[in-house]
Amino acid sequence: MRRGWLKIKNEILGGKYDLSVAFLNSLTIKELNRRYRKKSYPADVLSFPLSDSEGEILINKKYRNNKNYADFLFIHSLLHLKGYKHGAKMELEERKIIKKVI
Repeated sequence: MRRGWLKIKNEILGGKYDLSVAFLNSLTIKELNRRYRKKSYPADVLSFPLSDSEGEILINKKYRNNKNYADFLFIHSLLHLKGYKHGAKMELEERKIIKKVI
């Protein structure tokens, strides 16, 4: 996990939450996006809750070197794993966390 991400993960999901993170190429993430979301384009990021206490985040490899955007995608995915849906409440929470850590 990238430097600082463990602290962010622990703040959002707790220290006992088991999380895996992987960077995938655009072709692979496009296939997963098609299979699980019925979208025919490569997603920036996908998050999959596996249980109440574990999940995985898959980030498009093309953002690996864009630290600020990769950090945003990580935070965005953590909030999805916590149960947030897209909308004003999620965006407000993202801004609060980003202000603290980025």
